[in-house]
Amino acid sequence: MTPENLIASVDEEACLARLADMVQHKSYSETEGERKLAEHMHGILEGLGLEAMLQPVEGERVNAIGTLRGTGGGKSLLFNGHLDTNPVTTGWTVDPWGGVIDDEFIYGIGVSNMKSGDAAYLCAVETILKAGLKPKGDVILSFVIGELQGGIGTVRMIEQGVTADYFVNSEPTDIQALCLHSGAFSYQIELTGDTRHVSKRGEACDALAAAAALVPRINNMTFSGAATDDHKAVNRGHVGVVRAGLGDEFHEWRPPQVADRAKILGTCRYAPSQSVESVMEDMRTMLRALELEFPGLKWEIDSYDQRKNKPQMPPFEVPRDSDIVRAVNAAYETVRGLPQPTGPIAPACFFGTDAAHLSAAGIEGVVCGPGGEFNTMPDERVRKSQFIDCVKIYILTIAEICGLEPVA
Repeated sequence: MTPENLIASVDEEACLARLADMVQHKSYSETEGERKLAEHMHGILEGLGLEAMLQPVEGERVNAIGTLRGTGGGKSLLFNGHLDTNPVTTGWTVDPWGGVIDDEFIYGIGVSNMKSGDAAYLCAVETILKAGLKPKGDVILSFVIGELQGGIGTVRMIEQGVTADYFVNSEPTDIQALCLHSGAFSYQIELTGDTRHVSKRGEACDALAAAAALVPRINNMTFSGAATDDHKAVNRGHVGVVRAGLGDEFHEWRPPQVADRAKILGTCRYAPSQSVESVMEDMRTMLRALELEFPGLKWEIDSYDQRKNKPQMPPFEVPRDSDIVRAVNAAYETVRGLPQPTGPIAPACFFGTDAAHLSAAGIEGVVCGPGGEFNTMPDERVRKSQFIDCVKIYILTIAEICGLEPVA
């Protein structure tokens, strides 16, 4: 069977049914539903004849891992995606767990981030098996948990020996090839000034005014040490929380006094040629300059671990001419008839993904998955055509990397 005939054999209704089934499982991160979906995926993997296991992560949390053993002579390929989702917000007009499908979209919480990616590689393997084919190299399907806690599911998977020659991480990129994304860390800045009554404001050191001056500077930061323009392109500072008032308790009931305390919480995105410490030093330089504008100002800055005892997301990069990127590029062009957008593509280049952990473990890979356009919003949805195209791209990628042959 030719690759063209193979992708033409994709059962679109069956693929959408698989995805709708996954959406109908409420798998909020760190809940019982997350485990139930992992157990459900484990059952599906066993039913397809893959070597399946429920892999311990922490407590009762588990990954579902399935391996389709190759016949020999091909490279191995790992597909990676997470099952846990964010919570439903206000503003939904369809059932978030209904698996609702209309003429253009499939809807549901987590359908973009990232159950459509999970379903796409499951359906790719199903299509190959239904066609009476097997890969020459192993194909590993990993349905992990805890990506929303820094990727703990993938970290534990790697620690327990799951590996491959190449990987595809299926986070939502609107099926573009993401070759670079930033690392992420959170920070906390505390500012201390000197209060006075408004009548003597000129004698005060206003911590609130200092914080207000700092916010746009952080939000417009790029960091030192970027090795390339691509690396500079994934730099971003961000302020998410500002609090100011009087004293360590930030009293608000005496606004005629100048605020002597302020706190800023935020996040920074940095490139592989940079580090948490180099970014922190850039921010210290900015704070030293702020001291000159606000005489008497004192400051402290620290990284802020919002997820105690959970991994942080490091940056990820793969050369654009690597074998896995070229395989995905070629598959996209076959399916869509156009060159695949490739590189540090925004907004995905500011995400954290488990690709960073896989890359750090020495596996070469790329991030490419359906969804993104309507990601993490009310009525979260994915274009049906994009999802089906992704199934086809994954089939062709498996054929190129692993090789396919008829079952004896």
